[in-house]
Amino acid sequence: MGDLTWWCVALDRPWSWSWIPYPGIWAASILPMVLYTIAVRRHGEVDWKKARRFYAGMVVFWVASDWPLGTLGAGYMASAHMLQFLLYSLAAAPLLMLGTPEWMARAITDRLRITRVVEWLGGNYIMCAILYNALLVATHAPGTVEVLRRNQLGSALMDVAWVLAGVILWLPIISPLGRREGAPWGRMLYLFTATGIVAIAPASFLTFTTTPVYALYELAPRVTSLTAREDQQIAGIIMKLATIPFVWSTIAVMWFRWAKQEGAM
Repeated sequence: MGDLTWWCVALDRPWSWSWIPYPGIWAASILPMVLYTIAVRRHGEVDWKKARRFYAGMVVFWVASDWPLGTLGAGYMASAHMLQFLLYSLAAAPLLMLGTPEWMARAITDRLRITRVVEWLGGNYIMCAILYNALLVATHAPGTVEVLRRNQLGSALMDVAWVLAGVILWLPIISPLGRREGAPWGRMLYLFTATGIVAIAPASFLTFTTTPVYALYELAPRVTSLTAREDQQIAGIIMKLATIPFVWSTIAVMWFRWAKQEGAM
């Protein structure tokens, strides 16, 4: 197996279903859960509903980061790369935010001296949409993928950037610091617009271009019978369509809650 790898990275060897250990990913997945458990127990009564959401978010993070998905996404398949992005930004990030108590979130942001910035972003739909889509486009650009996926630190930074993109996206909806009051229809429109407008361009390009965009995945050893172009087309379809169940289920919940509140008035 060669030298021990601490994070998923592009490998210049044929794909094998032999398990590869990534101790850095294990530490990044387990340590936050341990620290979270210690903190909430010291704080007093544990809100197990929130705790389960936080733990679920960390499990999603681990699944997206570790072998086999993390390895496939790091250097073999563009479709796996895209699936990782969606798991980080649309599943792990909101679960972690829903599972973080306000007192804990404020303690973290105060220590980092970013509380005012986070509170401001939580009430700024336009800026959150811009930042989320900027990270989406930047981390899927061929040059970025080629550079970062070639080394462990770069690959880890990309994964963290995707979680950060998810946090920014969901701040106006489920910020653990609380959000400014606004019309529910505004939040629904924000979520639809932020995830469904800009992403159409790169998704369509990946789906309909006649040549592979990513040299990394084009030259990688084949994992399945799919060609590099077919794998890239699947990646584009995932970017375009896989957000639908996440986003529209959230919008549906928000709409029903809004309707219930209006009916109770």
